Amino acid sequence: MSTGPRPDSQPSRRRFLGMAAGVPLAAVAADLSFGAGAAHAADSAYAMAYFTESTTMLEADYGLHLAVSRDGLQWTPLNQNKPVVTPTEGALGLRDPFILRKQDGTFVVLATDLKGTDWNYVSQYVHVWNSTDLRTFTGYHRLKLHDMNTHSWAPEAFWDAGRGQYALIYSAVNSSGHNVIMVNYTTDFVTASAPQVFFDPGYDVIDGDMAVGVNGVNYLYFKKNGTLVGARSTSLNPGSFTPFSTAVSHGGTEAPTLVRSLASGSWYLWGDTYTPNGVFYAWQSGDLAAGSWTALDQRLYTQPLNSKHCGIQPISSTVYDNMVAKWGAPAWNRIKSYNFPGRYVRHADYVGRIDAYPFDPFTDSQWKLVPGLADGSGVSFQSLTQPTRYLRHYSYQLRLDVNDGTGTFAQDATFHQEAGLADSTWASFRSHNFPTRYIRHADYVLRIDPIATATDRADATFAVVY
Repeated sequence: MSTGPRPDSQPSRRRFLGMAAGVPLAAVAADLSFGAGAAHAADSAYAMAYFTESTTMLEADYGLHLAVSRDGLQWTPLNQNKPVVTPTEGALGLRDPFILRKQDGTFVVLATDLKGTDWNYVSQYVHVWNSTDLRTFTGYHRLKLHDMNTHSWAPEAFWDAGRGQYALIYSAVNSSGHNVIMVNYTTDFVTASAPQVFFDPGYDVIDGDMAVGVNGVNYLYFKKNGTLVGARSTSLNPGSFTPFSTAVSHGGTEAPTLVRSLASGSWYLWGDTYTPNGVFYAWQSGDLAAGSWTALDQRLYTQPLNSKHCGIQPISSTVYDNMVAKWGAPAWNRIKSYNFPGRYVRHADYVGRIDAYPFDPFTDSQWKLVPGLADGSGVSFQSLTQPTRYLRHYSYQLRLDVNDGTGTFAQDATFHQEAGLADSTWASFRSHNFPTRYIRHADYVLRIDPIATATDRADATFAVVY
């Protein structure tokens, strides 16, 4: 976020499971709570906080959204991808939510006090909620951080053991005239110390994200000119961090989020793009100290639909199960292409096709997988928003038609899910009444065809995700 023109010359601040797909990963845990500093050996899952926008702002919702994941890569949005709580003070909306597990094992949620995209909106406050279980949110208030005529963007916090306090970092424009990372110290997130400059490399920086105490080193990742860059220090003192990493980006990228999998020893760096708005990309590194990252295959991860600027917190299996029990998994799915994993099955002008995410109306890609109309052991794809219509083949091409109640329609709209022809951990869908033919894409349009080649098999392989 910035006041006036963006340093990277972009026009706005935030342009960026059913059956789990891709390569299965082991359950993950964390030896540090990404700032909390305490060990939680029982961690085996993740919670994500986010807000939502879409390309035309059809799904712009500035409340607190939650998703969960077993592996930190494939995500299940909760509460039908609707907010679980919304601010009632300040701008009456939030951006950039962050979850911290505190030293006592409970959680605090922080968020930017801003609804929408008015980058000139002034707020010296951040939103704060307390939660024991990420199912109930209490003690809502705004915490004032400074008296400057500017913002308090992308708040995050970590435990500073040397001070015996939490450090709350955020982006603000100070007397330097550009965004710096500020810090206030607090024990309770109700009152806070006077602000200090935590990190100012001499150019505009926003969206600080910390990994504390990794082999004796602390890491701060941030946005610089549409890229994600890291700094490091052996202390947590303000002013002690030095940039060191190779910048990564995919288009204009912001909101770095570091996630560690102890099962594999890998680190993941998530970034939120704003060109186009609302796509998360992820990078992987085997050594945080190296400062170099490799783009992760999009087959391996699926973000919550329309999610923006996430915060990710390791949680226990019990917390995961209780969150799903409380909020529920979506009543719909999305279908992801295997060989074009940035594309999803949708209908456009009633034609079935795969298109690059994101797009609006995003609801065109939401499906209810119901028992097959002609055979209950199969599956039919019912449009979520046009429930009288189903994907069916006609002259071998898939289109979205109204169920006319005939036996022919029922057979044309019924498919049998099998192990993926290109990857058995994914799925392929065989036609009920033309059993030698499978759903596949050709020039991004969906058809049913016989499958003979490796390309055919890849075209006919999909993942059922959220």
